[in-house]
Amino acid sequence: MLPAAALLLLGLNAGLILLGVPMPLIADRLPELHAPLLVFGFVGTLISLERAVALRAGWAYLAPALLAAGMILALTPLPLIVGQATVTVGLVMHLAQYRAIWRRQPMTATAVQGLGAVSGAAAGLAWCGGIPPAFLVSMLSCFLVLTIVGERLELARVAAPGLAAERALFALSLALAAATLLGLVMPSIAVPVAGALLLAIVVWLLRHDIVRATVRQHGLPRYVAICLFTGYAWLVVAGVGWLLGGSRTDGPLFDATTHAVFLGFVITMIMAHAPLILPAVLRVRIPYHPALYAPMALLQLGLLLRVVGGDAWGSLPALQIGGATSAVAMLLFAVTAAAAGLRGRKARATRGAARVAP
Repeated sequence: MLPAAALLLLGLNAGLILLGVPMPLIADRLPELHAPLLVFGFVGTLISLERAVALRAGWAYLAPALLAAGMILALTPLPLIVGQATVTVGLVMHLAQYRAIWRRQPMTATAVQGLGAVSGAAAGLAWCGGIPPAFLVSMLSCFLVLTIVGERLELARVAAPGLAAERALFALSLALAAATLLGLVMPSIAVPVAGALLLAIVVWLLRHDIVRATVRQHGLPRYVAICLFTGYAWLVVAGVGWLLGGSRTDGPLFDATTHAVFLGFVITMIMAHAPLILPAVLRVRIPYHPALYAPMALLQLGLLLRVVGGDAWGSLPALQIGGATSAVAMLLFAVTAAAAGLRGRKARATRGAARVAP
């Protein structure tokens, strides 16, 4: 967790440098590693760490260790390929995690997440081959989107969507993975197709996800549901952008769609699931508190300012302020979650002392 947190800070630092925001840490490779730091170093490490904890197998911890170590090596004066190769081996080990999970749980949700891991490993190989991260955005998106979609399918099984619905989602996921892979050689066709598939996946989620029921509840279930609906909305933005914008690798539309996926969808989903997943990984309970809404709302505000004011209207200050606001929101969420955990621990200690008092 500590290397992942450090890589998050470095990735945010790199992103703000790219926006022209003065930052204290400047290194030659840092700006070009913005996407790999956040996707592989931060989110990839967290996902593979959670899988390793679930598997309870020593070898499974190689995946998060290699992903974090690879991104750290990529920042050193060593040849970049050293870090790239280490990250790619970590992604292959992450794929092996799903092979082990499949042996225990051979179900559609595992297969969908496995497809995401395949996309991640393919992106790592392409990065090793010298393809810049900007050309790998659709594959990196597929890696994280299918991981999250597979988790949502696993929860949707409670509502029994049916075999036909599960097969439909797997077909959409397989098509998305194939389209993003084909985007390396025929992006003008594959990226719009991937956008249409993203929209179809969102329709499936809105139809079958249990979020439609939990949003009517209170406390943590409603918080998670609001985060999910917000994330799905940003995924629609990305899908429409890919569908209409084609194979752009720079410019306002590229910036808007890229951050709609990675900030609007992925980070919002992390904020939604953190109170559920982090206790399993860190063995620290994070009780729900309404304060969790503050960083989530701030993230959306910053992203809206970036996309509408910066990308759509061409305002550089709006782009910079929006990017900085999103970075602050992510740090604020970490502080808020930690404070909620400490508050919950103190409350449990107080109750325990009251029970044992004579």
